[in-house]
Amino acid sequence: MASVTAETSEMETAFAEAHGTMQLVSFKLAQELYGIEITKVREIILITEITRIPQTPHYVKGLINLRSAVIPVIDLRTKFGLPEGELTDESRIMVLQAHGKTIGIVVDAVNEVLRVKHEQIAPPPPTVAGLGRDYLTGLVRLDKEMLILLDIDKILDKEEAETVASAG
Repeated sequence: MASVTAETSEMETAFAEAHGTMQLVSFKLAQELYGIEITKVREIILITEITRIPQTPHYVKGLINLRSAVIPVIDLRTKFGLPEGELTDESRIMVLQAHGKTIGIVVDAVNEVLRVKHEQIAPPPPTVAGLGRDYLTGLVRLDKEMLILLDIDKILDKEEAETVASAG
């Protein structure tokens, strides 16, 4: 997929605000459907060689070189405490902005860009306990499944984002 340009992103954000909608990039992780606001996504790339680095948090897979920029890559499965999965032809690295830092996250597959209305987003149920509740923004009811809406700025708090970014 091509880069998401700042100009396009600004136009989409203005449209979304005017029409009460939000654009999400949906992706699969351990058979579940997740979404992140499109304004946080810089680009989506094929899995490339990831250079492992010692003494980093357990969820940091390593570093990639993307057009002469060194970007840390985290494994969301590990961060979420999910079983490790095999990389496939559908696996991708989503390059995101978190706390002003550029990071990559490994996902099983990227599905599509969705436009959802704010009223389609249900708050997380109060019965959801644990750390996951902190970065779960809401649930979006789609035709055949439920999308879990994530806040990338809460998945990695500011200190973690700086630690991960300094690895690069």
